[in-house]
Amino acid sequence: MTTTTAARQTATPDLAAIKSRQQAAWSSGNYAVVGTTLQIVGEQLCEALDLRAGSKVLDVAAGNGMVSLAAARRWCEVTSTDYVPALLECGRARATADGLSIEFREADAESLPFDDASFDAVVSTFGVMFTPNQAQAASELARVCKRGGKIGLANWTPEGFIGQVFKTLGKYLPPPAGAKSPALWGTRAAVDEMLGSQASAIKAEPRMFNFRYKSPEHFLEVFKTYYGPVLKAFAALGAAAQQDLHNDLYALIVRMNKSGDATMVVPSEYLEVVISRK
Repeated sequence: MTTTTAARQTATPDLAAIKSRQQAAWSSGNYAVVGTTLQIVGEQLCEALDLRAGSKVLDVAAGNGMVSLAAARRWCEVTSTDYVPALLECGRARATADGLSIEFREADAESLPFDDASFDAVVSTFGVMFTPNQAQAASELARVCKRGGKIGLANWTPEGFIGQVFKTLGKYLPPPAGAKSPALWGTRAAVDEMLGSQASAIKAEPRMFNFRYKSPEHFLEVFKTYYGPVLKAFAALGAAAQQDLHNDLYALIVRMNKSGDATMVVPSEYLEVVISRK
């Protein structure tokens, strides 16, 4: 281990600064363009939770509301939260178009503005995993969930496609000193560590979501334009490094592409987690 690596692993991260940068990243571009394509994950998570009509459901770091919409379609009483107001507006527009009743509220996943045990189910898909203070966010999920309720999560795994995308970005822009990888949420060990003491049971199953795009170049164009972390990574690099990063991401896509033609069909593993609150 090099001295630099050791220092990075033992450093105390500036969580407030990390959060500020992350909020700026997710506010850039338009995550809703990507989030809309992930809708099936929200539907499957609601089925895994076996949500019942009338249940009070909180969607944390909801983005443009994929799980919020899925829960509302099951006649649940849904509150959809995010710390990016523009994404909440996208979710509100989707709910209006579908004739669904959802309360949208700006909120930080690490400091939820709700009383203890307020919800029958608390959910997050590819959202809470990006919080800088992972332990605090996990504590908040458990705090607002009723005893006997459920917490449902969908988190990208380190080994899956999106996990590898973030690993590739990290080669060019190393994460802040001491920061924990979001992909830890995609491991059973980290979920057990963060939420095991609050659970009577934890079920964690690997699932696959297929990214379907016109071509590898189309995927990169969309993510460089609309997906905040990728957009910001390219913006922070010089022209030569941008091209190198583009080439590395393109090679990753080609290596994982299962389409067999000019289009892109890349399976991306995520961990579907259902926690029964004790």
